[in-house]
Parts: sequence; structure tokens; C-alpha cells
Amino acid sequence: MPYAAITYRVKPGHEEEIAEIFANFKRVDTPDLPGDDGRAAGRLLGTGVFIKDDVMVRVIHYEGDFAAVGKHMAQQKGVHLLEEKLQPYLAEQRDTASPQAFAAYFRDATMRSIAQLTVDTHPAGS
Repeated sequence: MPYAAITYRVKPGHEEEIAEIFANFKRVDTPDLPGDDGRAAGRLLGTGVFIKDDVMVRVIHYEGDFAAVGKHMAQQKGVHLLEEKLQPYLAEQRDTASPQAFAAYFRDATMRSIAQLTVDTHPAGS
């Protein structure tokens, strides 16, 4: 079950304000991710958000199609409310108002994965 990370450049010195925004975040309506055809395309297993100075990273644990994660998140009202509240603290403004704009940002802000190690990939008996 893979992980993905989304980056945000934020204005330093606002860690507590940003933490408060995430503390009141309204979670997605369902962890199940529909595909374009309406059939199951994956599942959102969990997320974590980390901040240090001017960098914030959202780590997403999911199964299935990662593009379906972005499409699903783009449709969530709570996500758009969070994005509005984050705007004053972002170092670089971005358009996430429409589902299409949000999906574009989500795709462009995804970090390159260079390693994903799990118990399933551990060399047993070494």
C-alpha cells in the first residue's frame, strides 16, 4: 500500500496557526475512491501533515489509483474550506477553487517517491 507526499511552501513563523487549521479539518465523506466509471478505484487509508519552517508536507497512505485520490479530494467541501483558510499562510498563492484547479495543484505538488519500505518488502530471515 503506497504513500504519496504533497508539498506546500508556507510563510515561516505560522506553524501554530496552520496546526490549528488542520486540527479543525473536516475529513472526507468516505475513504473509498470512485473511478471515472463509478467503480472502486482505491481507498484512502490515512494522512499525516508535517511542518518545519517554510515547508509543510501532507503524507497520504492509499491503495489503488493515486489519480483517484486527487479527484476525490478535489470534490470535498472540507478540503476547499481548509485551502481557503491556508491561503494567508502560503508563500506561493495557488488556485484550488475548482476541482480541476485543485487536481492540477495536487498533481504538480506531489513529491517524487524514491523509497517506500514496508514489512511486506522486508527480507525475512536475513
